[in-house]
Amino acid sequence: MRLEDLEEVLAIERMAFPLPWSLRAYRWELTNNHNACYLVARQRQPKQGALKTTVRSPVLAYGGFWLVIDEAHISTLAVHPDWRRHGLGSLIMAALLDKAVERGAVVATLEVRVSNEAAQNLYRTFGFERVGLRRHYYQDNNEDALIMTTPLLTTASFQRRLTYLKEMLIKRLVAPVDKTTEVEYNLH
Repeated sequence: MRLEDLEEVLAIERMAFPLPWSLRAYRWELTNNHNACYLVARQRQPKQGALKTTVRSPVLAYGGFWLVIDEAHISTLAVHPDWRRHGLGSLIMAALLDKAVERGAVVATLEVRVSNEAAQNLYRTFGFERVGLRRHYYQDNNEDALIMTTPLLTTASFQRRLTYLKEMLIKRLVAPVDKTTEVEYNLH
């Protein structure tokens, strides 16, 4: 994620969350928080022969984490509503977990609304398990949050699972959409 992505990120943020982060918060995360890692996913531009386009595809999804000692705390993950159920949440999560391991994380953790079953299912797919509950965590409605954590990220079994999920995701994301157009995604 770059500063020039923030307008699009904030548009998704407002659609995805009742209490969205502010421009100021994201700007601080990108410029001052050296323990933060934020990524965006865009649809890859079609190849146009020798001509190189300068127009960037829109941000479709984003996510981030804070590295706290050896724990990657997933701070945010959102997909544009028009692009949900296409694998972009999985794409972001896989990339975040890879980056977390690169930066020395041995586990990942997050909070999720108890009512957000779709997100919980995504997280369980990546090995997150419920380890606790934060009562009245969300300020907009006092909803509880589940605390979910992965097993050790660096174990052979977790890495096999992550590799398998990424292979399945690649097959899904590069599959022909309408038999004439292939769609791929860039993750920045």
